Amino acid sequence: MRVVDDLSAPLEGVTATALSIGAYDGVHLGHRAVLSEVCRRAAELGVQSAVVTFDRHPAEVVRPESAPRLLTDLDQKLELLAASGIDLTVVVRFDQDRAAEPADDFVRRVLVDLLRARLVVVGEDFHFGHRRQGNVALLEEMGRELGFEVLGHHLVGPDGADALDEATVSSTAIRRALVEGRLDDANLMLGRPHEMRGPVVGGDRRGRQIGFPTANVAIRPRMLYPADGIYAGRLRRPTGEWLPSAVYVGHRPTFYDNEAATVLEVHCLGWTGDLYDEEVAVTFVERLRGDVRFDSVEELASQLQIDCDDASAALAR
Repeated sequence: MRVVDDLSAPLEGVTATALSIGAYDGVHLGHRAVLSEVCRRAAELGVQSAVVTFDRHPAEVVRPESAPRLLTDLDQKLELLAASGIDLTVVVRFDQDRAAEPADDFVRRVLVDLLRARLVVVGEDFHFGHRRQGNVALLEEMGRELGFEVLGHHLVGPDGADALDEATVSSTAIRRALVEGRLDDANLMLGRPHEMRGPVVGGDRRGRQIGFPTANVAIRPRMLYPADGIYAGRLRRPTGEWLPSAVYVGHRPTFYDNEAATVLEVHCLGWTGDLYDEEVAVTFVERLRGDVRFDSVEELASQLQIDCDDASAALAR
């Protein structure tokens, strides 16, 4: 997949596209239904398939006080878009100028002048542009004038079929499921296990002292943690090796009364070695229990052994 982030010059080799536009946070089942349609229609039309997305969630600029935490960082989003079969992704830097740009100007500048759109596929509830004034109706009106077709794709449910009102797959619904501890629901809507990425950094070595050494993963700002607790999961090393793991998310209440920051610690099952400074990915396969404050370190260690056994069993299913 070709990735372009310079919108100041014409795109060589791009004569016509079928495209979609959106934040695409999570690249979930609903997104993938749209992407599949883009690829299918692009092949029919004999044009390139394309996506227009943003370098950050637009809400971080428009309403930073209530902007959502992210399901995927930009690198992972681009990987998932590439895996969908899209030919070209344009990454728009979203800043105050972009937030103030009228929707019709954006359509002319990016979709028509830059990407030569022949077809635009978006979710039927799609909004964009200054004060979210752009929608499917505006795209259809402009398409008649500027020579592109518009498809407002139906929303989908977790089974990939047309969604009922209360069961639409969306980034918002996935975030809600994760923070409520409903990992199975979140993973179903994502179409894969939830994943977080970051470098392994030094910690306070408390896990090592009680027989359960952990890799402390420094998660990038603005990413969404799932609910505090213990999870069965896997850690992927830069080599591509996957290590079955018991994963902890929380504030370590047994050791600290008021630890403000959420930590992500991974105990790799049956594996010993040095992961320091490696960029790793951690997937969350099954939630085993919530976070608990134990009365003693011995009680904690006993429970951690049970957690490891439960994680091994869950990953073997």
